[in-house]
Amino acid sequence: MSTLYEATATAWGGRDGRVSSSDDRVDLNLSTPKGMGGDDGPGTNPEQLFAAGYAACFHSALKAIARSQKVDVADSAVSVTVGVTGGLAQGIDLAVTIEAQLPGVEEQVARGLLDAAHQTCPYSRATRGNVVQDVRLVTDED
Repeated sequence: MSTLYEATATAWGGRDGRVSSSDDRVDLNLSTPKGMGGDDGPGTNPEQLFAAGYAACFHSALKAIARSQKVDVADSAVSVTVGVTGGLAQGIDLAVTIEAQLPGVEEQVARGLLDAAHQTCPYSRATRGNVVQDVRLVTDED
């Protein structure tokens, strides 16, 4: 299998340090959230970075599936929430909630698109079976 793309990032100082990509397109300060014992400083955190990457990747998968089925999802949006669960004694895990808005797409079609995107998105595939995943369709009624 050939590699299509690789990205490299380096962290200094852990959750209260800095992270940078090898091409310097990402260069961010990190802060630990209060809920995890930190000072909730101005920097981002690994969970926000993971959520942003997952949302972009899932949305791209959704758009590709929709395009192949000739469904217009031009006004769609995907939000990903990453939760940190557990504790040091039992282990710390992640939980992911994916929420998609597909205005103008019939609910049954939208759910089919989400299911297919969840099967093809590399983030979903990589975390399946070891991260709790909840995929939700957000409708006008929510």
